Amino acid sequence: GDASNVGLIADSAALYEVIRREVTAERVRAHFREVCRGEVERFEVPNLKALNFLLHDSLGGGGTASLLTDAQGKTHGQGMLEMEIEVPGELL
Repeated sequence: GDASNVGLIADSAALYEVIRREVTAERVRAHFREVCRGEVERFEVPNLKALNFLLHDSLGGGGTASLLTDAQGKTHGQGMLEMEIEVPGELL
């Protein structure tokens, strides 16, 4: 397929609430604007304190059609970690 799947897991309930507030589908779409040509869907997984994102049309046609060196989207997880968000000082 041509969608990349990126997960983000918090290590505490308080941090989960921060990423739930700060890491919206719209902000992820803007952050990946250079590689994601489609919509971004966000799924909340509160029992794991996690968010999961599907970045549609982000792999240049998919694994078998793309000439990109990262045809399967492995570096999108690292790219997500580079997204800046506001985190209260006591959680740092």
